[in-house]
Amino acid sequence: MARRNKILVPEARRGLDELKAKVVGASRPEEAKFEAAKEVGVPLERGYNGRIAAEDAGKVGGRLGGSMVKEMVRMAMENMKKE
Repeated sequence: MARRNKILVPEARRGLDELKAKVVGASRPEEAKFEAAKEVGVPLERGYNGRIAAEDAGKVGGRLGGSMVKEMVRMAMENMKKE
């Protein structure tokens, strides 16, 4: 699957993928979206998923993105306490 989203710092891709896996409890970054889909009840499969409604796709993306933002905020607050 081709990635359409562009991150501002390409060198951060690995770290972002690892964070994604961490927030959903996936063993590998490649499995993160499938774990998130399972949690929200969306039947996501490998390969083509064009039959999935936009609402369901949004549930998966929202679960991943929202959890990643919460974790980044938590990490930033911990770092501020250390200073």
